[in-house]
Amino acid sequence: MSLFKKYKEVIQLKNAAEIELMRQSNLLVGDTIAVLAEMIKPGVTTLQLDIIAGQYIRDHGGIPSFLNYHGFPYNTCISVNDAVVHGFPDNRALQPGDIITIDCGVFKNGFHGDSAYTFAIAEADPEALTLMKVTKESLYKGIEKARAGNRIGDVAFAIQDYAERQHPYGVVRELVGHGIGRQLHEDPQVPNFGKRGTGSKLQVGMTIAIEPMVNQGKKEVYTDEDGWTIRTKDGKAAAHYEHSICIQKDKADLLSSFSAIEAAEKANSHLVSNYY
Repeated sequence: MSLFKKYKEVIQLKNAAEIELMRQSNLLVGDTIAVLAEMIKPGVTTLQLDIIAGQYIRDHGGIPSFLNYHGFPYNTCISVNDAVVHGFPDNRALQPGDIITIDCGVFKNGFHGDSAYTFAIAEADPEALTLMKVTKESLYKGIEKARAGNRIGDVAFAIQDYAERQHPYGVVRELVGHGIGRQLHEDPQVPNFGKRGTGSKLQVGMTIAIEPMVNQGKKEVYTDEDGWTIRTKDGKAAAHYEHSICIQKDKADLLSSFSAIEAAEKANSHLVSNYY
């Protein structure tokens, strides 16, 4: 979501039953992305992937969260190469070496799930593969800090420190993670950059989506002519991974899962799966 300022946050804590309903929504997100991972290869279009995603979500009792959200016209966001997020699926055929992020949301049983994963087609630039590895690892660095008593800034700092301070990458500033639940985007905002000890205090029952968006080059981005797609200003590749989690006392409870996605990625000979 886009970074914006508010006068007062309204945090919606979830009970155990609500958390399990959210888990169902998020697991359907993961299964949907896994189905698309099986299909990714040169010659396939991102619009074909989007159509399959929409049908799969509906066949399994869900509704695509992104479709018609503030006018967004597709079931998924599919961002290729220099597109960071919010990419429009289209009739462009995927090519060897492409980097593809699939961001998917599902509304089911009254709650949203949200997750994203970046894939690389064989022949991808080794530097882009390293970017993907670091971005994925930065997500888990942030999740490690997402526990009750810490603050949003602790999560944000952990991501930035790993992805930017220790590597020559640019963490996007204009877009952030977010709370999630009955609404796709709830409070609090979850930036991928910041200072430790700042921001909202994390409480048991808070549900948030953590989603580092990291550029191979500089952090600056711009919005494409379609009004949605965010691209790197220097034209270099970007990576994006996202988990929806619930804050608990000792460590985060991951509501989304990469297990089915990673299995499909590994089984697809057209994808590079050994970078993690």
